[in-house]
Amino acid sequence: MLEYARWKYILVAVVLLLALLFALPNFFGEDRALQVARKDHGAMTPDAEQALESFLQQHNIHPGKSYIDAGRLMVRFASVGDQLAARDAVDEQYKGTYITALTNAPRTPALLRTLGLRPMPLGLDLRGGLYLLYQVDVNSAVGTALDGYVQDARRALAAANIPVKDVTIVAASGDKPNAVRVVLPPEADVSAARSALATPLQGLSLNVDNLASGSAITATMTTAQIRERQDYAIQQNITTLRNRVNELGVSEPIVQRQGIDRINVQLPGVQNSAEVKDILGRVATLEFRLEDMQNNAIEAQQTGHVPLGSKLYTHTRFGRPVLLKREVIATGDQLTNATSGQSQEGPAVNIKLDARAGESMLKTTRSNLNKRMAVVLIEKRRETTEVNGQKVSREVTDEEVINDATIRGIFSNSFQITGLQAGEARELALLLRSGSLATVIYEIEERAVGPTLGAKNIQEGVTALVVGMAGVFLFMALYYKVFGLVADLVLLANVVLLTALLSMMRASLSLPGIAGIILTVGMAVDANVLIYERIREELRRGVSPQAAIRAGFEKALSAITDSNITTVIAGVVLWVFGTGPIRGFAIVLTLGIVTSMFTSLMGSRALLTLMYGGRRKIARLPI
Repeated sequence: MLEYARWKYILVAVVLLLALLFALPNFFGEDRALQVARKDHGAMTPDAEQALESFLQQHNIHPGKSYIDAGRLMVRFASVGDQLAARDAVDEQYKGTYITALTNAPRTPALLRTLGLRPMPLGLDLRGGLYLLYQVDVNSAVGTALDGYVQDARRALAAANIPVKDVTIVAASGDKPNAVRVVLPPEADVSAARSALATPLQGLSLNVDNLASGSAITATMTTAQIRERQDYAIQQNITTLRNRVNELGVSEPIVQRQGIDRINVQLPGVQNSAEVKDILGRVATLEFRLEDMQNNAIEAQQTGHVPLGSKLYTHTRFGRPVLLKREVIATGDQLTNATSGQSQEGPAVNIKLDARAGESMLKTTRSNLNKRMAVVLIEKRRETTEVNGQKVSREVTDEEVINDATIRGIFSNSFQITGLQAGEARELALLLRSGSLATVIYEIEERAVGPTLGAKNIQEGVTALVVGMAGVFLFMALYYKVFGLVADLVLLANVVLLTALLSMMRASLSLPGIAGIILTVGMAVDANVLIYERIREELRRGVSPQAAIRAGFEKALSAITDSNITTVIAGVVLWVFGTGPIRGFAIVLTLGIVTSMFTSLMGSRALLTLMYGGRRKIARLPI
């Protein structure tokens, strides 16, 4: 007698029903769509949805069914022409209110969307869009950290009333800067200076050197600190790039680390690469400094002699020189929010600082009423020049004063930056709101995949999957007869279960992923072949049909388990050490092995036991 535990029947049935439910959204297809989101990050409302639909119809643009998904409005269209026309119309009419993005919206019924069921997202090679690979200048990240230590050292010594000649960045060991040197005059108390620097330069190795003109304290970063700073810069850049991509309204972006010092950015549906690259790659931050009112900026520019403790800048709007004090009041890293708006003087950026910067701004404005304060915009970029016939890349830092004004009142963490054009204010607010890049990045690769090519890739990938499965199904049906048809049902259930898992995990499906599904189908049938050949062996030995089925599953288990475990190990290794397409292939392969084990060992046995189990007499098996 052939039996199977009732709870196993229930488990198989429940898993397959859930798999069908989660995989169902993938079979409805998708339409061209326009994603509309509010710039203030608020959720779209049904009233706003109706207003936008009416606006589009007034412009002879006929949208399909629209819906609100995760606070963003998805407006579907029947053609690419209507989609592009809608984007241009909304951008022109609501440029200060909404952010739009071209995307594809699934035709999933409202009931399934309400249950939170979504189709699996498509990768860049299937949907089309923009692929960017950036190189992170990790050495520059160390320089930025040293600049911060210089500012902290100046503040600490000034607060302790300790005189100082200069604070500079030096290379204490090797050829790259890794230390801060504080040069003291002969009358300075070295012990007091070292005590004052202990807190702001905590963790650095402090050494005192005796010079002919006084003493110097050198604070050196350790190798571990340098490596930690470089890793932090890469993670901070990834976070900032994700924030900027979200601000641009791109649907389902991928921003991830690749290798030691690279970041790859995949933007499905994006075609306007020039605008996107300009926003993503800009290393922009702000500094707030007091203006040097005691010295003449024009004289300093003409003579080339800048007074000690000051720095010469150029005002971008008026083109005149400006002398600013080296002491930084606050920086863009201390911003908590930045939004563009209007003031009595025109377009403005509303700034909010954190508590520490707000306290510094309050103290500065209180003691410097009727003096001038300036806002310095600092941008870093990579410039390539030709030297002796060879291309040489170098980092260029542009520092310009974008605003200077007289301090008329006392303020702390909330104020405005004016003197900008409307476009400049919006762009500056976006860059500051999304965070500044911790260090310079420069593009080393760009690939654009058109939507037509993406659709062709989908068609060819699906065709390959269907042809491959049809070949396997036909072979199994002809060679193993009824048992082969059972194997075909199990393989089909395996594909449904794999699709459901990918949809649940929101894992992007790419061409390598489709290859992984096809490979999984080919490998999943191996388990059925092993089981069926074992059953044939038992039948040739004269074992009864029901006992042969039981023995076939039991004796094939070890071989199936061993072979699949080794494949899972290979998939995990590919996932850990691979990137991009390789990792996508590894995810599908590993999940496919797990689902094939379940369907082949449990699903197949449940179905065969249901067909040939119980107390019925079986003369022969159609295998």
